[in-house]
Amino acid sequence: MSHLPQDRWTLPREQWATRAGFLLAAIGSAIGLGNIWRFPAITYENGGGAFLLPYLIALLTAGIPLLILEYTVGRKYRASPPAAFRQLARPAEFIGWWQVVICFVIATYYAVILAWAVRYVGFSVGQTWGDDPDTFLFEDFLQLSDEPGTVTAFVPGVAWPLIAVWLVVLAILVFGVRRGIERANKIFIPLLVLFFLILVVRALTLEGADIGLDAFFRPDWDALTVGSVWVAAYGQIFFSLSIGFGIMITYASYLRRRADLTGSALVAGFANSSFEILAGIGVFATLGFMALQADIAVDEVATSGLGLAFIAFPQIISEMPLGTFFGVLFFSSLVVAGLSSLISIVQVVVSSVQDRTGLGRLPTVLGVGGAVGLVSVLLFSTDGGLYFLDAADHFINQYGIALAALVIVITISWILRRLPSLQENADATSAVMLGKWWRLCLAIITPLVLGWMMIDSLWTELTENYEEYPTSFLLYAGWGVAIGALVLGILLALLPRKRGNDPGVAGKSGTSEGRSR
Repeated sequence: MSHLPQDRWTLPREQWATRAGFLLAAIGSAIGLGNIWRFPAITYENGGGAFLLPYLIALLTAGIPLLILEYTVGRKYRASPPAAFRQLARPAEFIGWWQVVICFVIATYYAVILAWAVRYVGFSVGQTWGDDPDTFLFEDFLQLSDEPGTVTAFVPGVAWPLIAVWLVVLAILVFGVRRGIERANKIFIPLLVLFFLILVVRALTLEGADIGLDAFFRPDWDALTVGSVWVAAYGQIFFSLSIGFGIMITYASYLRRRADLTGSALVAGFANSSFEILAGIGVFATLGFMALQADIAVDEVATSGLGLAFIAFPQIISEMPLGTFFGVLFFSSLVVAGLSSLISIVQVVVSSVQDRTGLGRLPTVLGVGGAVGLVSVLLFSTDGGLYFLDAADHFINQYGIALAALVIVITISWILRRLPSLQENADATSAVMLGKWWRLCLAIITPLVLGWMMIDSLWTELTENYEEYPTSFLLYAGWGVAIGALVLGILLALLPRKRGNDPGVAGKSGTSEGRSR
């Protein structure tokens, strides 16, 4: 290797201290807000217990194969997404930068929801939301403006916890992968599991819990013949495993060269799904209590997203015994789950800029992370912040993450035809060998499902405005964000680089080193 130039691309890359540290970080990234407030409602609306069958099939045919693919790309090229894709093929570098911009956008609004959860930990103590959690959330707390796109006031009650969230995230990232991210997740994940186990046990002891669980698990086998149910199962897997926007490529780039990729993907995938089912049990046992107290059917209280976390649950907390204790644990769980995910999202941006510029950890985290935090505070601490958050989240998920995943599998499997070589790389160090099923899933099943999701989503989008928002608002807050992420990704890939500052060198170095070992 002495003939290779010793530039920033050949410097030793930081590594995880242990395999357990990597797994906890990967699981922490996957387990986020969507596991708690999205999966239970998706399951209930798509066949209850019967939905678990397409969900499991989606996990085995798309989720875990994509996890293994991203782990392999990250570990083999030992670089952030832009540099890794550049080593696969120089024109593919734009995919990596596209993922970086997607992560930038998601980080700006994801942190805001954590800030809300931080405030609601305090609100739970005195049950500040009173008798009308709906009015409290939108009018008293968020001070929501009447029209989407209208910004007339700054909301200090959102701004200061949001600043606190960003200070915590940047402080952890400054310490790096091993001393920062790994150590933080060794605290966050056991704490999250402990919190949620206590919540589930408490929920199961509530009167009416059996009604909620029956609604959650009762199978509607006829739902399996409905195409939208299968699309929902694959969609949930794509959005809950942190695949498609560079996180797992970034995390895997810090793995040791002999790391077991297939085993790690299986552990991370099933751990994430197990937590989702646990969350479903806790949520629907609690909703069963609420339905019994109000003498209504479970379907009248079953909801997801912000409505579940910040309206339905506060109402339940006000009515249940030991409600304050339950509320503090629930919203603390949201904070912990969200923090581990937010750290992984920002790390993609930090790692990519660091790889591209050669800057040290501290200036990169403060510069890049500070920029993300600044945009987050200035845009989402306003009375119009919720509208921007809702539109950006919908469009960046549908036409950012999912579309990027589709482009990745088509590029690697059909255009570059790298699946056989990547499979060989993964098999060389994994306990579970990948067979033809892996290439079949990535080359055929995953592209077909993702493609159908795109068509179905676009058809809905073009026939009715999302949430009936004005078209003018969606053009810049929705479509503008999604299309802008792609365009900016392409522009970043086209930026000139100094001679000798080429990630392709790293690929040759890594390959040579791998053979020499």
